[in-house]
Amino acid sequence: MRISELESLGSILNKQQIVKPPAYAWQDLALRIIKELSIPNFKRSAVFKVCKENPSTFINICLNDTKELCQGGEAWKYFFKIIDNKGNNKESSFRKQSPWSNNQYRNRFDKKAGGEDNFD
Repeated sequence: MRISELESLGSILNKQQIVKPPAYAWQDLALRIIKELSIPNFKRSAVFKVCKENPSTFINICLNDTKELCQGGEAWKYFFKIIDNKGNNKESSFRKQSPWSNNQYRNRFDKKAGGEDNFD
């Protein structure tokens, strides 16, 4: 009987799975989104990419908007549409705020340099 008890203890220890926590916060956020929106396997890598490249506040806003606006159907498709639309708006607003996107600064520097391009 003593040997069978050890075997049962060994089988219990073998059944335990060690779950490693995510290394980064964006990975944890991606896993949460995958679980909440029931993202299919072929789109999971896209969720990780989006979470890695964007701030967590932006991702959380998009997730909340998805939950609010898409009550039925495939919410994960709506999530990616929101990410894409808000991402495009985010980039365009950055370009508008950037002083180097405005040609007036470029013209000022050209005038100081003589106004002509000397590429000879």
